Amino acid sequence: MKLSRGQGTRSRLLASVALCASMATTTAVVAQDDEFELEEILVTSSKRTQTLQETPIAVSVTTAETFEKARLLDINDLQTVVPSLRVTTLQNSASTNFVIRGFGNGANNAGIEPSVGVFIDGVYRSRSAAQIGDLPRLERVEVLSGPQSTLFGKNASAGVISVVSAAPSYETEGRVELQYGNYDQVVARGYITGGLSDTVAVSLSGGINKRDGYTESLVDGIDDLNDRDRWNIRGQVLFEPSENVSFRLIADYSKIDESCCTVTTIQNGPTAAAVQALGGALNDDTDPFSYTAPFNQPSINEVKDGGISLQGDVDFDTFTLTSITAYRSNKSFNDAEADYTGANIIDSANNDADIDTFTQEIRLTSTGDNVLDWMVGGFFFQEDITQIQGLEYGTDTRAYVDLLTGAPGTLATLEALSGSTPGSFFNADTTTRETFTQDNTAYSIFATVDYHITDRVTLTGGVNYTKDKKTVTGSTVNGDAFSAIDLFTVNNGLIPQAFFGQAFQGATGLAPTPENIAAIEAAAPGTSAAIQAGVNESITGLQALQFQPQFVAFPNSVEDGRTSDDKFTWTARVAYQVSDAVNVYASVATGFKASSWNLSRDSRPFPGDQAALEAAGLTQVNQNFGTRFAGPEESTVYELGLKARFARGHLNLALFDQTIKGFQSNAFTGTGFNLVNAGKQSTKGVELEFSYYLTDDFVVGFSGIYLDPLYDDFVGGLGPNGPTDLSGTRPLGIHEFSASTSATYNFEFDNGMYGYVRADWLYESDEPVGDRFPTITREVNTFNASAGITLENGVSLQIWGRNLFNDEYFFTAFPGVIQPGTINGYPSAPRTYGLTLAYEF
Repeated sequence: MKLSRGQGTRSRLLASVALCASMATTTAVVAQDDEFELEEILVTSSKRTQTLQETPIAVSVTTAETFEKARLLDINDLQTVVPSLRVTTLQNSASTNFVIRGFGNGANNAGIEPSVGVFIDGVYRSRSAAQIGDLPRLERVEVLSGPQSTLFGKNASAGVISVVSAAPSYETEGRVELQYGNYDQVVARGYITGGLSDTVAVSLSGGINKRDGYTESLVDGIDDLNDRDRWNIRGQVLFEPSENVSFRLIADYSKIDESCCTVTTIQNGPTAAAVQALGGALNDDTDPFSYTAPFNQPSINEVKDGGISLQGDVDFDTFTLTSITAYRSNKSFNDAEADYTGANIIDSANNDADIDTFTQEIRLTSTGDNVLDWMVGGFFFQEDITQIQGLEYGTDTRAYVDLLTGAPGTLATLEALSGSTPGSFFNADTTTRETFTQDNTAYSIFATVDYHITDRVTLTGGVNYTKDKKTVTGSTVNGDAFSAIDLFTVNNGLIPQAFFGQAFQGATGLAPTPENIAAIEAAAPGTSAAIQAGVNESITGLQALQFQPQFVAFPNSVEDGRTSDDKFTWTARVAYQVSDAVNVYASVATGFKASSWNLSRDSRPFPGDQAALEAAGLTQVNQNFGTRFAGPEESTVYELGLKARFARGHLNLALFDQTIKGFQSNAFTGTGFNLVNAGKQSTKGVELEFSYYLTDDFVVGFSGIYLDPLYDDFVGGLGPNGPTDLSGTRPLGIHEFSASTSATYNFEFDNGMYGYVRADWLYESDEPVGDRFPTITREVNTFNASAGITLENGVSLQIWGRNLFNDEYFFTAFPGVIQPGTINGYPSAPRTYGLTLAYEF
């Protein structure tokens, strides 16, 4: 719909505050103050058209205009205007994690289905690599807090992010824009849409995004890190053969080829001396935000993502039939030098993943003005994953490990004692390869009913039944010869005996003959035991270097590699319209997420299977145990809400108590992932959203969230010293308070030009980055600003800056790879700024 200049200005005024933004293309006047009209927003979160203030759901909405004015380039930037949401990209361009109200998981581990579900144009995106893309013609983004099982076919236990792009228009419209920023950033985007006939409209959009890296490589010939090199194209066809029938076909493809991601050193451990002895450079842990990298190999991040979907809507007399069919393919490859030092220790840590998904959703929704409104639907999901991971040791690995033993030549001695090939331990030809496949089939049936008891009171009930089956395989080719020997028992204990002899001679100056040992023991009882204890401790230290243990392939005669889960979830709510301006609601909702598999090199048999595996002769040398998968998540949220509007603004308030039983905790260990179920994790909190027009042209907004999380029961969580009992403690890494404020001033000239000035600030309270690193904290104070002007002929110019005051914080931290005591982290991005020139017609 084309707007007149006055209408366009009014629309821009409203869209300048994210939390008061449109979820649809139409608005309704609800209040008037002299000549000022505050327009209410019509929303579709509940799968019905309602005003935002009447919708009894905790939902935050950001329109395309807010994305444009605040210069939000993708969903990563969305958290600056939605404080209940945290978005982080870790390890590579394909790994993005979403957290709502402190709950979220799934980054970097393809076997974990995220607790926060992402939908783009009604199509579920199962993995983070498929969720991020520059959408040149965005309409809105909805963030729904808490489980949404009875509204969305795919159950999401923590919340939903729903991205909606604009449908084709019958009127010819278009926009092209060119952006230039620091780090030589160049962004070019555009779209065009129009009608081919009275019943067919099409649109085509696309863009490229290129930028130099902001982390300088300290090695000649290696590109700087954290660059941008991505492009996308998207086409749509809207076919409306009659007033009651419409079809929307969408096809898209995107590609990423970047060097990501910046890793800094927060603390150099005692292994730093060994790295430097090999001539390797280190990041300066006294300046973790220097944005420099001493890597020897370029980082590779390649993602190819594409798909096609068809949505059909047919209106009958009393209901609408909606069908959404989609197929998507996502291929990603990343490779990094994972020791993050100038020494060539880990030459390659690579991951090659191929994920194909098919989804089908069908809904029937009542229409008209009814006492009883209803919706019933079904959802089918099929996904196939093939993932190959690998590690390759570097030319410095053997010398580095020898230095860590404290006695150069130790590895050669161990090779001789164990009968291994000389030079086989930690040589540069050592590689490991882990191959996983996962076949996931799921379906759900869901329904909601709204019973309007009176004009002001509505009871809502909803149910969902989900069935989920996964079949998984895992195998390894492990060339790490050192991990294949038993340091305590190989060759009848030659290794412990030899080490004892060396220690005895070093302590007493005598040869370790039986006579000398007996004599020393007679003179000083307990000497031999003390020496042996020291030897055992040394061997235990050597065992820590067997960080790539041999793998028990599955399925096998004990482990069938299958999970099958099903669950009924439900929603109950009462909403009361106190007046035309005030609405309150109370609700209880449950959610569910099926078992997730640990598709990483740290996938280990459960301890409960040890006896059966031993009886079957399947255990390996140095066999250890852990988890293959984490069981289902079951969430429950109690919520009280208030939505109020007044002449020049609105106020939304939600109090909630949310619990997830069996929360799937996925923690990076330095080489793989520790995937376990928390017994119970809960969060109590308050969300507040507020906007107000100080004048007809000046609007301010505030949104904030307070969180009080708790591990009610979590045995086996990773603490500072490894697995521990975290029950009764506060989960670290979840900020207690965050807030987003914005101010936008809109202006208009008599000659037809109009423009705006906007500033926003994101604050997150000081909080440790995670349970493993309680002394490393982060506090966020990010300030962004932009200003723009549009001429009457459609040409516009915008100047913008993000993180203008260079706020520095860590997204998260993780233990150094093969570097005990070293702590690495992902730093925030530095200040960026630029100019955008656009033409719209």
